[in-house]
Amino acid sequence: MGKWQTRQQPWAMLPEGLSAELLPHLETVADDLLEAAQHDVPDYAAVLRGASREPIRQRVLVSLARFLEVLGTNHEALTEEQHRLHLGLGHREFQQGRPLNALFAAYRSGARTTLHSLSQHTMAAGYGAAVLVGLAESVFAYIEELSAAGAEGYAMERSERAGERDRLREAAATLLIRGDADEVAVRAAAHAAGWRLPERIVVAVLETDHHARLRTRLDDRSLLLTRARGAVLIAPEPLGAAQRAGLETALAGHDAMIGPGRPWSAAGESLALAETARGLLAADAPQDRSARWVTDHLPQLILTSNRVLVDELAQQRLGPLRHLKDGPQGRLRATLLSWLRHQGHRSPMAAELGVHGQTVGYRLHQLRALFGDQLDDPQSRFELELALRAREHDATA
Repeated sequence: MGKWQTRQQPWAMLPEGLSAELLPHLETVADDLLEAAQHDVPDYAAVLRGASREPIRQRVLVSLARFLEVLGTNHEALTEEQHRLHLGLGHREFQQGRPLNALFAAYRSGARTTLHSLSQHTMAAGYGAAVLVGLAESVFAYIEELSAAGAEGYAMERSERAGERDRLREAAATLLIRGDADEVAVRAAAHAAGWRLPERIVVAVLETDHHARLRTRLDDRSLLLTRARGAVLIAPEPLGAAQRAGLETALAGHDAMIGPGRPWSAAGESLALAETARGLLAADAPQDRSARWVTDHLPQLILTSNRVLVDELAQQRLGPLRHLKDGPQGRLRATLLSWLRHQGHRSPMAAELGVHGQTVGYRLHQLRALFGDQLDDPQSRFELELALRAREHDATA
């Protein structure tokens, strides 16, 4: 911070001799200021009655002395040293757990009391209304500079604490999904991060570049582990539809795949299933990038997890259709799957297929001729349905 600046400061127009007139009253002004703050700002009442009162009084005296120094000059309000002093005050306020509004209230109280006290002494020294107006403008401009420095220190400390908190929470998340840490280490990491370790968790993989924004949508029960392209979320396993919907809302728009619930010691398993599902179902990702649950797609995942085996099953069980052209083959596959779904009931089959009941009967006659006794064997019907559902998924993917 430079010592001089070109813009006109409000105190530059005040008489140079005013400082000398006010200096003998400085300690009285400081005492008045502390007494007023004790009543105006409840957050500071106990502090100003305790052992901290005298150190605070000394800082107030330093700030008031600096104010008198700048009267009649165009100097900046704060020197580098005093700027650091008020930065440190903001740091301490955050560390003590007091809200920023309390600090601002203390500065406002200080401005009112300082102006009231200094105005009385200024009038007693024989100065007129023009000087009083300039003094008032100068006091409030000076306090504004102090407030800005205190707020900056408060924000810096809060940011540093938030960064450290995020690092501790990421460390706890890393231990959980790595899966090779003992229980003592995991519980210690969770405690250091201020995170209550749930008995059961879910792990989600996300695609996002907006980690800070995502954190604002999550509560303290969740851990977020950031990655270069995406993130991993660890959250308590939802209990009921409301908690499930809440997690979906928090993850909306991030193409999240949420793994199944597991004990916290098996967090890596939930993560592995979420990553596998995301890869297998990438082509089916919703346009709105809404959250999906592994448990909602288990049959589909089973059918797509090993394409070689599924294709082999389809070739064996659907072999009787191989000689048909694409159109008739597709219609008979759809009819056979509908027959398996509806356990042979023709009315719902006709509605599902959008054809007349007689057409359903004609196609079933064809299927009976092609597949014969396979349609009567439970194991064969099960394998036929697996093969047909795999083909159905391929057609819609």
